[in-house]
Amino acid sequence: MAVGFSIESENVQSNGKITTYVVVSCTMAAMGGLLFGYDIGIAGGVTSMDSFLKKFFHTVYVKKQEAKVSNYCVFDSQLLTSFTSSLYVAGLVTSFFSSHVTKAFGRKPSILAGGAAFLAGTALGAAASNVFMLIFGRLLLGVGVGFANQAVPVYLSEMALPRLRGAISNGFQFSVCIGSVFATLINYGAEKIKGGWGWRVSLAMAAVPASVLTLGAIFLPETPNSLIQRSHDHQKAKLLLQRIRGVEDVQEELDSLIRASSTKTDEKQTLKIILKRRYRPQLVMAIAMPFFQQMTGINVIGCYAPLLYRTMGLGESASLLSAVITGIIGLAATFISMFLVDRLGRRALFMIGGIQMFASQVIIGAIMAFHLKDHGGLSKGYAFVVLAMVCLYVVGFGLSWGPLGWLVPSEIFPLEIRSVGQSITVAVNLIFTFTVSQTFLTMLCHLKSGIFFLFGGWMVVMTLFVHYFLPETKSVPLEEMEKVWQEHWFWKRIVGEMSDKEHKLEISI
Repeated sequence: MAVGFSIESENVQSNGKITTYVVVSCTMAAMGGLLFGYDIGIAGGVTSMDSFLKKFFHTVYVKKQEAKVSNYCVFDSQLLTSFTSSLYVAGLVTSFFSSHVTKAFGRKPSILAGGAAFLAGTALGAAASNVFMLIFGRLLLGVGVGFANQAVPVYLSEMALPRLRGAISNGFQFSVCIGSVFATLINYGAEKIKGGWGWRVSLAMAAVPASVLTLGAIFLPETPNSLIQRSHDHQKAKLLLQRIRGVEDVQEELDSLIRASSTKTDEKQTLKIILKRRYRPQLVMAIAMPFFQQMTGINVIGCYAPLLYRTMGLGESASLLSAVITGIIGLAATFISMFLVDRLGRRALFMIGGIQMFASQVIIGAIMAFHLKDHGGLSKGYAFVVLAMVCLYVVGFGLSWGPLGWLVPSEIFPLEIRSVGQSITVAVNLIFTFTVSQTFLTMLCHLKSGIFFLFGGWMVVMTLFVHYFLPETKSVPLEEMEKVWQEHWFWKRIVGEMSDKEHKLEISI
């Protein structure tokens, strides 16, 4: 759907090159994904450790020892899921506050605040002596995730050249995967520590990514978009653009940013703006993309992979090792996606990944339905097939909904609603991350293998949604993104009819 932008977009894209300044800045900012990824990876690992369960969730530990409890219901505990999902509640609340911080003070302060909050939560969680300290530490971690997830994708999109925006923005999800792999490796080693305190090591090591982000954020430059939006210092923004683009002639891009910033100079950036009809496509995507990302069932794998493997009959150490393997495969797939997203486009990767995830979930569900009963485990052959299908699923997610679920929302919003739009994306993501995390173990107990067919059905719905309603945004400059909706077969009926009328109304006002 980018036809019609080729000449103008090419002029903007060609007037810039990859600079060390941008690479270093975006790499450091993308470290915000480490916080989210480490937490996703660490939570499932420590909740599968017997020493952790015995200390904080003794009822679950006792149920594990009783053979009469169904495989699918061993870990069904609302208190246990509260440990995992409490982070997402805090992140949800924080995402709206962080939207104001990102707009009023810039992207850099939000990233810095995220790292600092995560450090505080790490210290409290590692030192926890009771379940209340543990969950309060998780709440502080959620504050950190809320700030980082809101600011980092916006920062990356604004710093990147249009032709490389997909690869650079996917660095956020790549960092999420690195954090998750790092966490599973720590869990695998910590589980072997004698004395039953390995879980403290797992929780405490979150200080590493948090420290990297907090210290690195101090030296980050602000984005040109934010400078123009907050201070209207066009000269300072021009100097920064020249530095990050590596060329002297940046006037065309600067003018584009200034026009975007001046569209609503007298109107506050509130939710009322994004509710207007001309922003209906962006609002729909801000809600649909993070919702669908969670309905892929990725948190089943991300948060609960070790518990899932133990449900199938694998031992504690083997479960953690299997989680390491799937994490590394997901990391590799996301890395490949960084090279493909600006070549094949967003829609193609969504299609490829959707088909892979649907097929793998149906096969996993079928094996568990016919071969995993309430007691006993899977044979080694079937357990290997399930592990292979989980890997196929993770590859599909790493190519598509993992990175693109963050990329597409971060690049479709005009400057005037960008921080609000991103806060909606983060909020919806955390709402359904919380919902899936809080209900998964209960659903596993009641639906058993049917839970994989449930997520497989959602894969069909979201793949069809992308096919019919998501235009291609590859290589389109951020400040020209509104044109893709005006040329889309469906959205042009909404934005095309209203754009001229609303524009005249705004001028008269």
